[in-house]
Amino acid sequence: MSAIKKIFFLLLLLSFVPANVLAAQISVSFDRNPVSLNESFQIIFTANDTPDKDPDFTPLEQDFEILGQSQSSNSSWVNGQSSRIIQWTLNVMAKHSGSLIVPEVKFGDDVSQPTPILVTEATVNKAVDTDDDLFLEVEATPESPYVQSQVLFSVRLYRRVDITQAALNEPELGDAVIEKLGDDSNYNTQINGVNYLVTERKYAIFPQKSGSVSIKPLVLTAEVVANSRPDFNGFFSSRTTRTKKVLSKAVTLEVKPVPATFTGQHWLSAEQLVLKEEWSGDNQQMKVGEPLTRTLTLLAKGTTVGQLPELNAGKTDEQLKTYPDQPVLREQKKPDGLIAFREEKIAVIPSKAGFYKLPAIEIPWFNSRSQKMEIAKIPETTITALEAAGILPDMAVPVAPATAQQQQKVEQATPIINQPQQQNIWLWVSVFLGLGWLATLIYFLVKRPAKKPVMEKNEREIGLEASVKSLKKACADNNAAAAKDALLAWGRQKSGAASLGAIAAESDARLRDEILHLNQILYGKGVEQWQGKKLFQAFVENKARKKIAATDDDKLEPLYRL
Repeated sequence: MSAIKKIFFLLLLLSFVPANVLAAQISVSFDRNPVSLNESFQIIFTANDTPDKDPDFTPLEQDFEILGQSQSSNSSWVNGQSSRIIQWTLNVMAKHSGSLIVPEVKFGDDVSQPTPILVTEATVNKAVDTDDDLFLEVEATPESPYVQSQVLFSVRLYRRVDITQAALNEPELGDAVIEKLGDDSNYNTQINGVNYLVTERKYAIFPQKSGSVSIKPLVLTAEVVANSRPDFNGFFSSRTTRTKKVLSKAVTLEVKPVPATFTGQHWLSAEQLVLKEEWSGDNQQMKVGEPLTRTLTLLAKGTTVGQLPELNAGKTDEQLKTYPDQPVLREQKKPDGLIAFREEKIAVIPSKAGFYKLPAIEIPWFNSRSQKMEIAKIPETTITALEAAGILPDMAVPVAPATAQQQQKVEQATPIINQPQQQNIWLWVSVFLGLGWLATLIYFLVKRPAKKPVMEKNEREIGLEASVKSLKKACADNNAAAAKDALLAWGRQKSGAASLGAIAAESDARLRDEILHLNQILYGKGVEQWQGKKLFQAFVENKARKKIAATDDDKLEPLYRL
């Protein structure tokens, strides 16, 4: 086939390809949603390939004022295939409030899809003196959370001057887990007709104690650039600055205890929760002695991974062997809160053919949005195990007895062994090996090196041992308050953890559950008498497992990394 014919044939094939297959896919996103009428925000157009032409952003000018725009691209080559991402970022302000639509934008023949955004009314902050060129604003949502529920804490720095070397301390709250959410965001806004540049930082706070608690004021220390004329005597000197310190207001949270309507054994508060189950094969066609992997996954928004309960806690039939792996725990920090993930993989091996039932899994949880208790559930699961030949015992085909002629052939084929002579040979071999083992043992006992001198323990090790002894005594006395103090002392010395929730997050499933149970006894609604035996046992086992894991890490590279 000539070159001209090949080109013609290729063009003919391309003519049958639909236009939307070759078109670039263009998505629209925002740096935040909703936004205020007096705030600037970003509209981001992302194309998965080079569009047909440059974009025409004119349709946006009906509802939005375009303050500026930029373009960036990123190319990559993976598994022999190239890909390119192109982004157009527009800095805009809405012209009016309401549920606005970013209209479709044409990139030649390619086009983006209309995308909604909510624009709220501009707020007039009468408490702010517009003469202030630098101030902090803090906000907590909600201000009356339930214990161990998520509180979104926003810190906004407003400025209309240039600053350098700024330092802002972190929010402080006793008996709470505090996590920073993502990177800082920057935008422009107006307050009482004055333009400000805003830098916003967000945190997720989980109070571990009910009652009235206060988040201390944040302190910003910055070098403010003075608006003075340049000094020509010091042409190469740095700009004149003055140090300014700004404080935010304190925020008080009224933390409510576990509601009386919650009847679950394990308190879990979240905004959303998903529980699901997956199998590596068909659990209705399992074979005796062959494993299948059952994967249980719990995904929760608005809680920490330390709050997620153990999933594979039900008992199974003795003929159904189960071998659980270590759970996989992850946390993802989003601008609107924390997402916690727990995954448990269990190898299931039937040792006998038949029908088995795995008990239902129920996770009671408190929906912090609807303020109601809900139950995530995996129903009872039925398993069918077949013999290796693929049949159940009552379906087995009876085996016909061997004929006399077949039996005679088997007997003739079986060699005759001189049993006494064979037993004598193995007796002497065993005696010889036993004498060799005894001689080796005596040699090592005589030649073993002298004991190495014991190194003196450092101050940290002494402190850790004292904390463990205090914890052991508190658990033996069933003293919940003393156990909490000992755990906190141990956590501060071990990893810097300053709350029970932080220690629980670093522990395995069993110890974490016992710590959370202790926390519920101390701060919950019930009057249950605490028993410390299980906590100390789980604490000892957790230490042992970590020691084994550390030894294994020194020997082998991990199979995978998170």
